[in-house]
Amino acid sequence: MAMVGLFWIAEGDVYVGAKPVGLAPGVRLTTEGVLALGDKQTGMWPWEDVHALTIDDVPVKTLKRHVGAAVDMVLTVGLGGGDEAPTMTVRVTDATGTETELTAYTAAAVGYSRTEYDLSRTLLSRLTEGAGSLLTTLTAMSDWGRRREGGSPRAGEREALLREWAGRSGAFEES
Repeated sequence: MAMVGLFWIAEGDVYVGAKPVGLAPGVRLTTEGVLALGDKQTGMWPWEDVHALTIDDVPVKTLKRHVGAAVDMVLTVGLGGGDEAPTMTVRVTDATGTETELTAYTAAAVGYSRTEYDLSRTLLSRLTEGAGSLLTTLTAMSDWGRRREGGSPRAGEREALLREWAGRSGAFEES
């Protein structure tokens, strides 16, 4: 299992955010479509019906967030505080403009880097470009996950993988 950008790749499965456990909410990307997981959200959107796939409420890493997360961890673990993990919103928009909001837990405790966030958004957009882009991209992500051993790669490798999967080589132009 490994985190690359906003994606959790466990063997051949690709999730937006953390892989859900039990009845926890989550979003899985399959070659057939976008699958809502969890107790309070259900649904399957075939890729041909997905017009846009976006994410909001994603914690982006800043010094303030890093210090805040450390304080939250001390309060939660040390003082018996709540155990709520941060979530993000995944929006699935179909061809008619109907938007469905799904929830997924984030996999990065102190947030994602701005570069990984931006590259992940680009990658999600690529998945809605058509069957060729979709199959090539998801297959590359799944194959990488099946071969991966040893947890999540370092930041530079994660960014390089996201660029490769998004079809961008070289430097990333921020949007």
